[in-house]
Amino acid sequence: MVATATATAASASATATASASASAAAPSAAGAAADPDPAADLVLLTAAGTAVAAQAQPAEEPRKRAAFRPDIEGLRGVAVLAVLAFHAAVPAFTGGYVGVDIFFVISGFLITGLLLARPIGLRDFAARRARRILPAAAVVLVATALAGGALLDPLRGTDLARDLIASAGQFANWRFVGQQTDYLGAERDPSPLQHFWSLGVENQFYLLWGVLLLGLARYLRGRRRTAVIAVATTAIGGVSLLLCIRWTAGSAPLGYFSTASRLWEFAAGACAAMLGSALAGWLPRAGRSGRPVGRALRLLGWAGAAAVLVAVLRYDRNTPFPGSAALLPVLGTAAVLLAGPAHRALGATDVGRLLAARPLRAAGRLSYVWYLWHWPVLTIAQARYGALPWTTLVALTAASAVPAWLTMRLVEQPLRYGSSPAPRRGLAVGASALVIPLIAGLTLGGGTVRALGDTTGPIAVPAGAVDGPALLAPGSRVLSLTPSLARAREDFPPGHGCEIPLGAENSPRCLFGAEDSPDRIVLIGDSHAGQWISGALALAEQRNWALEVLVKPGCPLATLTVRNNVLGRTFDECDRWRENTLTRLATGPKPRLIVMAGLNRYGSGPERAEGWSRTLDRLSAIGAPLAYLGDTPMPGRDIPTCLAASDGRSDACFFPRETAFEQDPLLAGGLAERYRVRVLDLGPLLCPGTGPDCPAVLEGVVLYRDAGHITDTLAKVLAPRLDKGLLPAG
Repeated sequence: MVATATATAASASATATASASASAAAPSAAGAAADPDPAADLVLLTAAGTAVAAQAQPAEEPRKRAAFRPDIEGLRGVAVLAVLAFHAAVPAFTGGYVGVDIFFVISGFLITGLLLARPIGLRDFAARRARRILPAAAVVLVATALAGGALLDPLRGTDLARDLIASAGQFANWRFVGQQTDYLGAERDPSPLQHFWSLGVENQFYLLWGVLLLGLARYLRGRRRTAVIAVATTAIGGVSLLLCIRWTAGSAPLGYFSTASRLWEFAAGACAAMLGSALAGWLPRAGRSGRPVGRALRLLGWAGAAAVLVAVLRYDRNTPFPGSAALLPVLGTAAVLLAGPAHRALGATDVGRLLAARPLRAAGRLSYVWYLWHWPVLTIAQARYGALPWTTLVALTAASAVPAWLTMRLVEQPLRYGSSPAPRRGLAVGASALVIPLIAGLTLGGGTVRALGDTTGPIAVPAGAVDGPALLAPGSRVLSLTPSLARAREDFPPGHGCEIPLGAENSPRCLFGAEDSPDRIVLIGDSHAGQWISGALALAEQRNWALEVLVKPGCPLATLTVRNNVLGRTFDECDRWRENTLTRLATGPKPRLIVMAGLNRYGSGPERAEGWSRTLDRLSAIGAPLAYLGDTPMPGRDIPTCLAASDGRSDACFFPRETAFEQDPLLAGGLAERYRVRVLDLGPLLCPGTGPDCPAVLEGVVLYRDAGHITDTLAKVLAPRLDKGLLPAG
């Protein structure tokens, strides 16, 4: 999966494990009402024209063989092996995530070929899809719920329960759009069900395409229907491609997970099916005049295979994807599929012969269920035992083929081929496969909520010390973890909306305290400034001042350009926001105090120093007093999850001092003295002593709500220190 981590070093690669989809194949149009044999169903049609010819002939079995496409079965094998290798971190397969695109193109090709060849009722179509896709998915969802409940900590179990409900409801992709687009949510570890995003996209495509094509088939016939479908496919595909390119540049998660930005890949397969239909009908009649076309198709097939291989081996996590980069594997796959109409006349060197190799076809037959099983195995194992070497991940991936094979033989195939072909039976199977995982998700969620305790009561904030080595004031005690593990992850500061979206370039009017007061404190920076809102608000309220918050996540206040991995590109909006904000401060009423804070991880040490100098030149010209809050230690791991996994034992969640801090030019580089900045460094308090580790809990207070931001409770505890350290006496 393409990386969509935030620009900060605190960001975990939550979307660095983006998944590929195992597309569901449609029933063969050459068969009768019941689904045909598995091989024919997996590879379907040579093209719609071949299927029509097969229906018109009484010799059904020979025609079924003619429609068989072993190269498509092998192509599915290539796609799933690429994805598995990528998820197992096998060296060289850095672009294996393009397997999702291969599957999407194949799905568009097969479904369009089927529906053009033999329009069926919408209920029949839905029943076939439900019987094909949902039972195996339900088995994996229930098994993941059981494994997650037994092996994961309660916090991750709660997340898993929500993901399970979204996956069972076929809208997991939109859940992950919301999670990964959220700058703060993107720091969490990947879900064991994150790969179900692609199944959601598939099923949403099937719904749209089935209604569109079957609706047109009801009112149009012959060439007119084909022409209208071709125009509609081209239009939908063109709009989707434009959205894909735009969203990939503006928000990588939206571009990656959304259905609208992926429809063009299915449309590419649909176009290949329609063009292939024409070729399949013309080539057998063309004789010698068709040989140049056959040779061109051979070359096209090899060129397409080469394009896919280049994407698998050359793309990596830094490739802005999908966007225009997806054109290479998508068009390559469409070229391989389009080369199929001439495959019987081609020689031994044809790419179709290569793809039809037995090992690839075996992987292709297992691809759907293997894809479903491997990701929960990998993520739950790593959540339980920590990061694993790629050799171990490969072994786990191979082992996941065992439950995949059992699911295929004992669940998927019996329900697909052994049950009644009546639509109502298929729909009943699908409904059951939706309801059972939903029940499992609700059960898991209820159990984890009970394990975590109360999540609604107010948080009792202990009194903090004004100075000295102790965090809490004398006589103040904390009897249990504060905030509780049920609340720690959601212990955000007020005014969460003040932290503007990544694409925004201007901060809104965001005032707290005495909003009408002419005196105000300005808190400015990125999300590591936003974490101090409650502490700064205490300063303002004691003086009946206003607090103005100017915060943009992932954007350094120091003047330097950075790359944002959520956007997948240079963070140009950050530069424009910084310029707009500094201009706004320079032209507005002079504040009583400007408090600066931020992540101290952008760029190199010299770049940070130079960037701060440029920013401080402009801020000092305003004439307001300047104060700086040194960055807090960086745990680099989700602290509430760690504590939940260790039953609240804080000593199990220490993190290395050497990675907790970076050199800060305002603390040690002489910039504070040059620009007369009042500095408060709380690092020694939050990571006391000189030992090798920093604590995650101090005097009963949970310090961090995720992998890099302090809890709002801690910000309130530290308010007395901010008052004394940032404002001069009197």
